[in-house]
Amino acid sequence: MADEPIKALGGKTPLEAAVTPVMDAYAAAGEIGMVATIPEGMSPGSDTANLSVIGYDPKQYYTGRSPLEALSIGVPMKDTDVALRCNIVTLSEEPDIPYEERTIIDHSSDEISTEDAAILLKAVADELQDETYQFYVGTSYRHCVIWNHGSVVPLTPPHDVLGQVIGQYLPIDPVLRRMMERSYQILENHPLNIARREKGLKPANSCWFWGAGTKPALSSFYEQHHKRAVMISAVDLLKGIAVGAGIDNVDVPGANGGLETNYEGKADAAVKALLQDGYDFAYIHLEAPDEMGHQGSTDRKVLAIENMDQRILKHIKEAMDASGEDYRILILPDHPTPIRLRTHVADPVPYLLYDSTSPRTEKWHYNEREAAASGHLVARGCDMISYLFSR
Repeated sequence: MADEPIKALGGKTPLEAAVTPVMDAYAAAGEIGMVATIPEGMSPGSDTANLSVIGYDPKQYYTGRSPLEALSIGVPMKDTDVALRCNIVTLSEEPDIPYEERTIIDHSSDEISTEDAAILLKAVADELQDETYQFYVGTSYRHCVIWNHGSVVPLTPPHDVLGQVIGQYLPIDPVLRRMMERSYQILENHPLNIARREKGLKPANSCWFWGAGTKPALSSFYEQHHKRAVMISAVDLLKGIAVGAGIDNVDVPGANGGLETNYEGKADAAVKALLQDGYDFAYIHLEAPDEMGHQGSTDRKVLAIENMDQRILKHIKEAMDASGEDYRILILPDHPTPIRLRTHVADPVPYLLYDSTSPRTEKWHYNEREAAASGHLVARGCDMISYLFSR
């Protein structure tokens, strides 16, 4: 959600430009500030950032992104396995040029549905899967490959290559590179992609491997904080972190990680968990602002933020206030995804912390500029969850 000032928005960030009365009301009665979620020297991924936000120091616990996603979808991992993220991406389709000269158009293939992606991944797996490489279906464009006795090789995230020729970013490992190239040959004229083009959708025409890592070992969230916790997310990465930490996952129908997700369903799930099911803490993850940042869509990113305010937070605020329960709410991005760059950066992010038992009277609003001016800084993102619980 965090971003840079954008000329088209009159020099405001998407968060400043968005109409967010609920977040601003919380800010005026709470605390705002900045938090550094990415440890120095680590890549600004959703993996390291969300580990940090939920209280796990990435320098201690991070073993790679894909193993966390593998946990989510129930993939069995041995200590000798390496997990790889397998995106279904859109590459340019110029005739008669080598694979390495193609350009990556969309890392999400128009936010392809899980159902369509599963059909395409099966076509790839039917030819390429063997005892060494096993393919597993995840969610939307996000899938998994388990490499038996594999290596944690350097691989580039596809959202870092948007609009660029892919040659210099392809895997050094010759087998992974050949499988990616072969996947294009398998998928280019697949009947489903022919149908997608006819509908005006981008073809999902290549696999892209990245995020290699080994089996993770997170400590128990409950043992650390003595809080019963629930995770509400459409994204396998977050669900995998939850599985590893012993946090219960709640699947919300229609939650898909895109702009048209089930916002209200996420709010309902959080309220039910806290007020009916005896949970102490709900972690609600919304992917839409990040996806719109990757797409470079200013208007849609603003809309995603407004949807969060009005279709998630408004409902939660009304329900919690009406319940009479004391509560605290922490709102923050995991990392910035600036429209200008269309990928992640490691800059600190603005946070908002509200405590219903001690409301304040402030004049600030929740955005990057005012949060930075507040003078509040949490230097280690992994300390943020303890700050929330102990405040």
